[in-house]
Amino acid sequence: MTGSTQKPLLGCIADDFTGATDLANMLVRGDMRTVQTIGVPDSHERLDADALVVALKSRTIPAADAVAQSLAALDWLRAQGCRQFFFKYCSTFDSTDAGNIGPVIDALLDALSDGAAKGERGFTIVCPAFPENGRTIYRGHLFVGDTLLNESGMENHPLTPMTDANLVRVLQRQTASKVGLVRHDAVAKGMPATRDAMAALQRDGVRVAIADALSDADLYTLGEACADLPLVTGGSGIALGLPANFRRAQLLAGTADASHLPRVAGRSVVLAGSASRATNAQVAAWRETRPAFRVDPLAAVRGEPVVEQALAFAREHFGAATPQPVLIYATATPEEVKGVQLELGVAEAGHLVERTLARIASGLRELGVRKFVVAGGETSGAVVQALGVRTLRIGAQIDPGVPATATIDAEPLALALKSGNFGATDFFVKALRHLDGDA
Repeated sequence: MTGSTQKPLLGCIADDFTGATDLANMLVRGDMRTVQTIGVPDSHERLDADALVVALKSRTIPAADAVAQSLAALDWLRAQGCRQFFFKYCSTFDSTDAGNIGPVIDALLDALSDGAAKGERGFTIVCPAFPENGRTIYRGHLFVGDTLLNESGMENHPLTPMTDANLVRVLQRQTASKVGLVRHDAVAKGMPATRDAMAALQRDGVRVAIADALSDADLYTLGEACADLPLVTGGSGIALGLPANFRRAQLLAGTADASHLPRVAGRSVVLAGSASRATNAQVAAWRETRPAFRVDPLAAVRGEPVVEQALAFAREHFGAATPQPVLIYATATPEEVKGVQLELGVAEAGHLVERTLARIASGLRELGVRKFVVAGGETSGAVVQALGVRTLRIGAQIDPGVPATATIDAEPLALALKSGNFGATDFFVKALRHLDGDA
């Protein structure tokens, strides 16, 4: 998949692994051939793609480390020849006051403003809206469905509790740059009015602007208005409007097989580490009719062989007269999560789950598993690193924000990496069917 004479057009940096595949899914839907790398590649050999997405695991690490990793990704993408850059974060803006979104945006703007005219410090928008999954922004406030972000359950997130729905306030607490708002009044009037509103904010000293969006139509408008910005930031939704910019500039022809993936043979499994409402519902639905094994983090701390027990459970069902895929999960209710955090600490509780599921994933591969459905951004990051995955080709959408993927530089693996909040209740069954090629 190397050696293309066509330089990639769009270079993307995502702060977690499922967010990266979510974004890549949007680009494939826009007929951009998309490759996702796991971390910043060591090689500068050009990849054959219209869009490149570098998946980092930087959402909850110290801000200085997130900045350093993001700048390294930017350097690699610039070396690949990308014309425009995109910084992707969660559609629920998972970021505390000490978080990484503001510092990373500032650093990327600074880097991309090198050589600009004196006094120009760059400008970008911030738009995590994803209406297809119920995330909308109005007057700078982020809604999940009909509920404000801080009343949606995200206020209970174990690592990034979101207690303020006003993104202007949230982001302003993370950055010294002046934060403004592109109001829906302008967006609803179309691209020229939106671009005028952005220009007015720049004249007023605003460097970063939250952008209202209530519908996909708004996202297409915003995407077109950002055609000339070196940097765009947001959730995957705002990427809906970016492929058309390259097409209008006659840089992107599009291809009918942008989502084509090779078929992968082997056993299948579901791994879930997210504690979100959506994943809890998906785990409950699976357990009604299918085999599942629960990983207890406190049992692991006590020295119980939870990894070996999980693998024995999987081996039993793989070897049954009618073999079945299994679910291995550490998903828990917010109350259960808080109990574990009280005993182990917030960071260690999360890391323990990730390490345990990563070890289980490695063991499952030795049992012949080649198709993995993984729920949770942090969990997905740990699993793909444990499996040695470096590069993924992005395929068709399974559910909004979640595509099928396949490795292109290692032993054949098929993966569906799901953000904790994404997917219908029957997502696990649907995803396995899709990876099996039966969708």
